[in-house]
Amino acid sequence: MSQFTETMFANASSSRNGMTTGDPGNPVRHTWKEVYERARRIAGGLAAAGISRGDAVAVLAGAPVEIAPTAQGIWMRGGSLTMLHQPTPRTDLQRWARETTDVIKMIEARAVIVSDPFMLAAPVLTEHGIQVLTVEELLASDPVDPVETDDDDLALMQLTSGSTGFPKAVCISHANIVANAHAMFVGARFDPDTDVIVSWLPCFHDMGMTGFLTVPMFFGAELVKVTPMDFLGDILLWAKLIDKYRGTMTAAPNFAYNLLARRLRRQATEGQFDLSSLRWALSGAEQVDPADVEDLCEAGAPFGLRPDAIVPAYGMAETTVAVSFTECGAGMVVDEVDADLLAVLHRAVPATKGNTRRLVALGRPIDGLQARIVDEDDNVLPERAVGVIQVRGNPVTKGYVTMAGFIGAQDRLGWYDTGDMGYLTEKGDIVVCGRVKDVIIMAGKNIYPTDIERAATRVTGVRPGCSVAVRLDAGLSRETFAVAVESNDYADAAQVRRIERQVAHEVFADVDVRPRNVVVLQPGVIPKTPSGKLRRAHAVALVN
Repeated sequence: MSQFTETMFANASSSRNGMTTGDPGNPVRHTWKEVYERARRIAGGLAAAGISRGDAVAVLAGAPVEIAPTAQGIWMRGGSLTMLHQPTPRTDLQRWARETTDVIKMIEARAVIVSDPFMLAAPVLTEHGIQVLTVEELLASDPVDPVETDDDDLALMQLTSGSTGFPKAVCISHANIVANAHAMFVGARFDPDTDVIVSWLPCFHDMGMTGFLTVPMFFGAELVKVTPMDFLGDILLWAKLIDKYRGTMTAAPNFAYNLLARRLRRQATEGQFDLSSLRWALSGAEQVDPADVEDLCEAGAPFGLRPDAIVPAYGMAETTVAVSFTECGAGMVVDEVDADLLAVLHRAVPATKGNTRRLVALGRPIDGLQARIVDEDDNVLPERAVGVIQVRGNPVTKGYVTMAGFIGAQDRLGWYDTGDMGYLTEKGDIVVCGRVKDVIIMAGKNIYPTDIERAATRVTGVRPGCSVAVRLDAGLSRETFAVAVESNDYADAAQVRRIERQVAHEVFADVDVRPRNVVVLQPGVIPKTPSGKLRRAHAVALVN
């Protein structure tokens, strides 16, 4: 049996830990032994449905209490799991069904397992000729024992953030998970006897499914897991759970910590929550903004949040989940560099005066991973030279399943091109500047969209996290950019004019270039991925 399944199932039998779900309304705790026994029944139902080793199974479920045993049940049958992107109340179900059907065909799924709150999608999928199973039906089956598995077997086919329309799934093996899991928990100094993990991250995203469900199940860690809808319905629920369960570890994208800081300031009273138990709060999945981290530390101080608990990180599904994160207890490390030299000479020269840019160091690569910086000709660059970040090692996956077939992710030497621009510091810390495809090049100067977006959100009336810089005429001599922002004042002509002027002013002050135009939009218009990342390429139509 693979080390992944053997270790996970052994820990289920021996660990006293488990998973608490259902907060805040109906909290229920299942030990990992109980999750394992439920998984054996699901595996029995899958066996009856003809699912065997090597088969792909898609899952459309929202409750972690159901996702955990379903995942284990699939792995007990030697299958691979794909969490489907979930429809929202505003989703066109027919369009979603067409796109989801493409995904199901792409991964050659033998079945789709559906549960609440997505049961309305079941007949739509059935109409498309897909075998649909429900968690409730599977749990009513007779239990079976796990089949033999191998380290090279696929455990997950993780849909990438931009999979809708042009689907692509990262192929993550049992061995990939083991390599990344051990390296992460060594780096995080995880203690199964004392650590409590609190997470609301979505299970259709790699950080939520791999990092904060699969890995805790693998180690038999104590886990408190709620849904993104629970979190969005009450941002302070996150703080309540850390307080209630004495949470020591958590993770989220930068924007979520920004939301938490604002809620702590506006809605919480000093001493209402005790966040002092938190020792490891990972910030990843999108670029970490030093100002946002500092704001969180200031807002969290009256509640016992320690600045050294913040752990900036870098990762992606292609490396299973994690690439690097800062050392435990180090807190955020800011690398302040000369902004003009960074933009023009592509060198990150330390500076504290003049026009500077503050970037967050994301730590050294975890055990088993290497990182290097290369130019456009694949020449390796020295420290503090900006280029493309490449990584290699045991956690790096072989490649992708796509509509056109399998596509490898590694070159002949095992290096994976992340598509991110960045550099390495003298200490070997990774610093990310932005995505290669999003960098705006004007007169030989690199302008990073995150700088533009950060400047735009300083303007009163612009919704936090709701600005996007769009590259125009890419690759041409007239290349430039536009900015779209969301505002509750989008229907007030006078306020719109003010916001347009002030956004242009703030952007020019930060990057020394004016946008071609600024567009003020109603809330909810700027396109984002299911995990909340900006879809800059899809925003072009908004500014033309």
